[in-house]
Amino acid sequence: MSAVQRYHDGTKHHFERFARSAGYLDWASQPNPFRTYVGAPRYALFPAPGAAPAYQAPSPSYEGLFTSGCAPEPFGAGPIGHLLRHAMGLSAWKQFRGSRWSLRVNPSSGNLHPTEAYVVCGSAAGFADGAAVYHYGPDRHALELRCTFDERAWLSACGGRSDGLLVALSSIHWREAWKYGERAFRYCQHDLGHAIAALGIAAATVGWRARLLPGWSHRAIGALAGLDREGDFFNAEREDPGALLAVGHGELPETLWQDEGGLAAAVGAGRWVGAASQLSEDHVEWTFIDEIARATQDPGRVVSRPPAEPAGGEDGLLPRTAVAAAPRVFPRGTDARTILLQRRSAVAFDGRSTIDRASFTAMLSRVMPTPCPPWTSMWWTARVHLALFVHRVEGLEPGLYLLPRAPAAADALRAACGREFSWTPADPSLPLIHLAARDCRGLARRVSCDQDIASDGFFSLGMLAEFDASVDLYGPSFYRQLFWETGVVGQVLYLEAEAAGARATGIGCFYDDPVHEVLGLKDHRFQSLYHFTVGMPVEDARLTTEPGYAWEA
Repeated sequence: MSAVQRYHDGTKHHFERFARSAGYLDWASQPNPFRTYVGAPRYALFPAPGAAPAYQAPSPSYEGLFTSGCAPEPFGAGPIGHLLRHAMGLSAWKQFRGSRWSLRVNPSSGNLHPTEAYVVCGSAAGFADGAAVYHYGPDRHALELRCTFDERAWLSACGGRSDGLLVALSSIHWREAWKYGERAFRYCQHDLGHAIAALGIAAATVGWRARLLPGWSHRAIGALAGLDREGDFFNAEREDPGALLAVGHGELPETLWQDEGGLAAAVGAGRWVGAASQLSEDHVEWTFIDEIARATQDPGRVVSRPPAEPAGGEDGLLPRTAVAAAPRVFPRGTDARTILLQRRSAVAFDGRSTIDRASFTAMLSRVMPTPCPPWTSMWWTARVHLALFVHRVEGLEPGLYLLPRAPAAADALRAACGREFSWTPADPSLPLIHLAARDCRGLARRVSCDQDIASDGFFSLGMLAEFDASVDLYGPSFYRQLFWETGVVGQVLYLEAEAAGARATGIGCFYDDPVHEVLGLKDHRFQSLYHFTVGMPVEDARLTTEPGYAWEA
């Protein structure tokens, strides 16, 4: 058994037992949700209290992000702040009696937020006088200067262009492990996927693009962001390198920002400042997480384009027009920034409301790969497919459905499923397959750790990954990317739910093998990695809500 299979099977939930965790919450060691670098100069990305905003981006429509696109904003500090605010910033503060906590634009399992973001850019960004590395502090919506380095190395790496930046994402495993124990590595990875999608969509609001750079190894990403500097993390929780994205105008050619050796070396030789803050005084060591993190370190890879799997459009993607074909209804407004900032995770659904079939299929069409954000950020073709429990969709029979997100997946899923199903096409505009007609509410609740939210919405789903074939093709590190893809799908569903006047919630707790048993999956060809549910939320009137930042009040 491979290290990936050993960890994945070892962190499954079963009816008779859950994956290993502390079994209780030690509130005295609850991690601080915000990391800071003590002694690092700060560059505010917001105006002084009471002052007019220094930068105000045009307000694109939500639909326009996926159809017509937006005119690119000039490169500079204003759009960079806008990008980070709408991808990694705070969306609101909630309060109940004496407790107050923040919510973020990109969601996280348990609202624990293991993901940290670092920005690397040249002097054209308008912050430090020269090329520099910054840490993004979402609580202050500010950049903390970590390193200044030779701008010539930056210009060499980006082909002399001055209108782009790099965003490095990392994970602090302890933040999730504090609550979820050994299963936390999974959650850190799909949280990274949510952040990747959030960056791709936020970039589109200023007419920019975001693209993953698979050529960078985890070791090089760690050096670029300063995560390998042991002295800067004395007594502080270490961060695991995750993803690196290029963000900027135009097509972002593959030849740019690929000189990882030269750029990482220049950053390493730069002038560093600041020390990481400690998030908890006490910790529990989860060696299983350390083992899978080492086993899935990415050595980097050369990728020129997604593998050719024609699906009706260029690069194996559906044409842009396929997404816009279904009628859309936006009861809460069409402004993209409004949709991004109002995204919330529902805590309960009313168990009565329905969604019309047109809105349902339009929502599903958005999760199909297309030449639109956030799918243009990714370098691989779809390897995650949806098993849907349909409860309350007008004009669609309740029951079990499949949505293969790549052309060859339908046959592979049919070959892997060990149960007799109808396998009937269910929609002329989507590769939606009807498997069985039945009331799935009890089944959906049971396999999602007996949570009512899986049965009380319009529908819920499990995300089935092409598991063994993907790891065999791309190596053990691709275990992480499979979870990233589920997070990207989840982020799109979150926004689509908001745009439809509803709400969604990601479900990380489910009984793994019982989910597979529903479809008759007996091996590791397909594994469910993430659950999701969409419905009409029941709001908790006891909670008060404030804007993410005081200057937005």
